[in-house]
Amino acid sequence: MTETAAGAGVLSGIKVVDFGHFVAGPLTAVMLADQGAEVVHVDRPGAELAEADAFLNRGKRRVTLDLKDPADAAIAARLAAGADVVIENFRPGVMDRHGLGWQQLAPVAPRLIYCSLPGFGRDDPRAAIPAWEGVVAAATANCSIRVGQEPEGWDTTRPTYSAVPLASNFAAFLAATAIVAALTFRHRTGRGQLIEVPLFHAMFELIGKAGSFVQADGLAPPKPHSGNGSGTYECADGRYVRMDPIGGSARFLRWLLDAAGAESWAADGLTDGVRLARHKELEEQLKERLRGMFLTRTAEEWGELAGDAGVPLVFIRTCREWLQTPHARVAGHVVSVADPLFGETWMPGLPVHTAASSGWTPRPRQLPDTDHDAVAAEGSQPAAPAASAATAAAARPAEDITRAFEGLRVLDLTEILAGPTSGRILGEYGADVVKINAPNSTVAAHGIVNRGKRSILLNVEAERGQAVFWELASRSDVIIQNYPEGTADRYGIGYRHVRARFPDVVYVSVTCYGEGGLWGARRGWETQGQAVTGMMERAGGDHHVPEVLGPYNVVDFGSGVMTAFAASLGIFHRTRTGAGGLVTASLAQTATYHQAIFMLDYAGRRQHAEPRGPEALGTGPFQRYYQVRDGWIFLGMKPSQLPSLRSVPWLAGAAGLSPADATAVAEALSAALAGRSAAEATRALQEAGVGAHEVLTTEQVMTSEPARKLGLSLTQRSEEFGPVVMPGLTVRLSESPLVLGRPAGRAGSDAESILAEVGLAGRMTELSRYWVLRTDNLPPPW
Repeated sequence: MTETAAGAGVLSGIKVVDFGHFVAGPLTAVMLADQGAEVVHVDRPGAELAEADAFLNRGKRRVTLDLKDPADAAIAARLAAGADVVIENFRPGVMDRHGLGWQQLAPVAPRLIYCSLPGFGRDDPRAAIPAWEGVVAAATANCSIRVGQEPEGWDTTRPTYSAVPLASNFAAFLAATAIVAALTFRHRTGRGQLIEVPLFHAMFELIGKAGSFVQADGLAPPKPHSGNGSGTYECADGRYVRMDPIGGSARFLRWLLDAAGAESWAADGLTDGVRLARHKELEEQLKERLRGMFLTRTAEEWGELAGDAGVPLVFIRTCREWLQTPHARVAGHVVSVADPLFGETWMPGLPVHTAASSGWTPRPRQLPDTDHDAVAAEGSQPAAPAASAATAAAARPAEDITRAFEGLRVLDLTEILAGPTSGRILGEYGADVVKINAPNSTVAAHGIVNRGKRSILLNVEAERGQAVFWELASRSDVIIQNYPEGTADRYGIGYRHVRARFPDVVYVSVTCYGEGGLWGARRGWETQGQAVTGMMERAGGDHHVPEVLGPYNVVDFGSGVMTAFAASLGIFHRTRTGAGGLVTASLAQTATYHQAIFMLDYAGRRQHAEPRGPEALGTGPFQRYYQVRDGWIFLGMKPSQLPSLRSVPWLAGAAGLSPADATAVAEALSAALAGRSAAEATRALQEAGVGAHEVLTTEQVMTSEPARKLGLSLTQRSEEFGPVVMPGLTVRLSESPLVLGRPAGRAGSDAESILAEVGLAGRMTELSRYWVLRTDNLPPPW
């Protein structure tokens, strides 16, 4: 990406107007601003300035406009019409009433990309419901403890509340990716479009494999994650580490024991992965021995020893400790910003890295209305297409395509969840994706993460396998890999090797801890990404062992979207300039961004009250889970809405209380709701104009009528297993809609056609004979 000046950013020249409010809209916009876009954030008069404003609005110009005022609304409309991108996250219809909806702007700005992030989509029967985070969490079953780590005697029907805004985060990650893809589509066709990413839809990207199943079998109950001694362990200093020596063998466990001087455990069968999997008592014996071993060193000492040995184990930190960790600072996971209110403030760095961002320096936020005169003057001029758009329109003939990445070829070498998810997303935007897995791979979640791809089982470490790799690479526009830093280079297929042969290729790398810094070569997965950044400590709270947050893989699937965002930036830059380059993402940075609204550190910062631990039900009486006669519901409302509950006779007692008396309000609501069914309670609350939703199970979510009608739960037919259910497409684009890939067959089943495409079909027998290619006993997709 050498043709873009260092620090200018891939999105240099792109104008964005951000009408968003906490969290999804501003988070989408700051991800674009950090990549070089010029962003104007529009504040509402009197809007409360939350602490997270320091991060969510950094690098943006700011103007305060009252959209109910005709003069201000006219300024906003002209700003929007002259932009490349507009972002808003109001409920459906709100922007239309202000004259700022897609239907009003599209006729005067046909090249505009308009991104809407409502809670529920405009064709969802719940569109008018205030979609607080807890409401969406209840609607998508994202409110239970990870199986296998419940406190003793835990009622598994009881929900738990997390302050991490996962629905908003996933919507923002998906929206940023969709916007860059739409910019690529506009560059190729000249057409703008409407993007819609409802928070409810976005959660199905997170549900992922947890909502995928063979219809005839039903959704299997989740299993505890405990192989080869995996778990959370207390250390000599009372702190904890998280270890996950998972995989096809117990090699990571052996490496740890060798480094700790406990190699003699092998004589007792405690490093035999096959025996451990078959004999529960042996696994328990291993864990008991590990508990004793970890008490001999501090958590930080174990983290360093294991990290140096290549073991996926990490010291469980708090958010603040992560902000102060040398690796996080050196690798750019966190950066220092001179905030106008807080002074020097550490906060999340770039979400993903490109060559164009190598010289990036974070710009502090402006305070509300700082840029009023200049922005208002721009908005007082007649609306005109953005200069960058007009220039682009005159420069090239439009392509006849229907998908943003149509005609692009992607070579996906990744494994497990994050990397393959990114490849699947690129395929949904129209790319042709060839998936390479190792011949001895189990190919986890193949049916969902590799949907729509062509698959081959090839050993790219072997000389004959590399010959195939280079033939495929020569026909690829994008290559994705998720080896630890330095591994691809040792195999001879790293970025520098690819660049030497094919300088225009976009090379995408996703790792656990990011490239550069002190830990780039260390291994880790979902749990290490959560553990090192404070997410596990937040889930455990003040009275429990730190454990993995939530029932779903928030870091893996979040990193899949973030990696797709990185790839889309590379593709957009390549489309504009013809130059390829390296783009990177990491699990640790995704976990950092999931907690971005808390990830701030400055002198004098006080610890904010936050619901923590498994017992948490909410932030207070107005945002919490309540038990009803047949289950649980989530209630989300503003304290000022309490009088509106008078419209519900059996809630009138609570409606007459003072909103300031939190205890009395909580007791009154609990008593009133306890005798009602979930259906009755949610219906009454919704009719009163507040947010409410019944707590569902994952199976109920995936089989619900709304999910099926909206295409969020879909059924495909597997050749071997019949109908299979899985999450569908989560992003809507009006001009270049996502494409649903074909059902995944057995991993490796496309080897013959893939080899034929590069003129190597006649070498299948030879490659199989040398154990480079696997063509028999292929792993099933389900």
